[in-house]
Amino acid sequence: MPQPTPGKASLSTDHPPRTPRPPGPYRRLLTTPGALAFTLPNLLARLSMGMFSVSAVVMIAGARGSYALAGAVTATGLAATAAVAPWTARLVDRYGQARIAVPATTIAALGSLALLLCVHFGAPAWTLFASYAATATTPNTGGMSRARWAHLLKGDHGALHTANSFEQAADELCFMLGPVLAAFLCGTFFPEAGTLVGAVLLLTGVLLFAAQRSTEPPVHARRAAKSPVRAPGIPPLLAVCLAMGAVFGSTEVVTIAFADAQGHRSAAGVVLALQAAGSCVAGLLYGALRPTGPADTRLPWCIAAMAALLTLPLLAASLTASLPFLAAALLIAGMATAPTMVTTMTLVQRRTPEGRLNEGMTLAVTGLLGGIAGGSATGGWMVDHLSPTAGFGVPVTAAAVALMISLAARTPGTDSCPMH
Repeated sequence: MPQPTPGKASLSTDHPPRTPRPPGPYRRLLTTPGALAFTLPNLLARLSMGMFSVSAVVMIAGARGSYALAGAVTATGLAATAAVAPWTARLVDRYGQARIAVPATTIAALGSLALLLCVHFGAPAWTLFASYAATATTPNTGGMSRARWAHLLKGDHGALHTANSFEQAADELCFMLGPVLAAFLCGTFFPEAGTLVGAVLLLTGVLLFAAQRSTEPPVHARRAAKSPVRAPGIPPLLAVCLAMGAVFGSTEVVTIAFADAQGHRSAAGVVLALQAAGSCVAGLLYGALRPTGPADTRLPWCIAAMAALLTLPLLAASLTASLPFLAAALLIAGMATAPTMVTTMTLVQRRTPEGRLNEGMTLAVTGLLGGIAGGSATGGWMVDHLSPTAGFGVPVTAAAVALMISLAARTPGTDSCPMH
């Protein structure tokens, strides 16, 4: 009787078939048909959004020798964006992303190039304000991407939660990389390089994004949906966005002032990037989870966590006066940002009337921009009249205000089902 060889014996051993590991939530998300085709160019366009402000400040201050003029020009652009962006978003909802975003982006890119030429050739100061104000037609690229996810994942609340978390993490990543890339280009090549590259990236990204027509949400040209501002639950959300914008604006100004007082102003960008990194990581982790309970119940908890963690930078500045300790505190504090913003945008999506989604999300971004402007001014006043350390009390206060608004406006049970 033949004896089995060792090789055959090993082959005869029964092993249960290995079950393939199911794909993670982000892999499932990005393998959605058409997802990568619109996501990658949208990220390209969004990266440029983080470049323009820094590029303009470096370019104008270097050529005119005035940070006051550079700040005033960028502030004018911010105010113009707050006024024009909701109108642009309304047109996008009514006529479609491709039909509106391409000409609107072209106007914005021409405005950036006009600013570059006016600075380079020494045109009067008023031309700088006019040129930069033209960039206000830039469409809300993040909002258009979120609108596509809402269309593709309609009815799948878990996947949409992952998509919103991915988009928030992308926002934070672009916020980190955009200023760094702008500073590198302006410092390595010529002062106008950041603005020039940013305009090219913006136009290229939007053109490629708009070309993906298969994932574009349908338009509702004849639908008489009410304005998002008058939709139930939207006004308090916009007030929350305004307060959270004050958190971001004041933190940026106060951190720069604190680093300058320590003799390391050039390190302020790295410190702020760590805060964005903490938010980016937290956003990705939050998207991999499946939160339970309605979003309007989660929002106060998220804001409360933000307010609590924002006391860490205040304590680090007060007790240690150390920039490395402050950086660590901001890294931890940033981890509450993305979950708060994801939950806020989820509620905006659910409460915005159908056919006005891009407008609703753009109004939320406008609230953030207004809060950033107010927070920057308040933080700057605290730095000038008290100290940078005292200035870290402004973001804590703003987060506390956002918490009170969310608690006062909470309507249990209204957000358990989306409106779309």
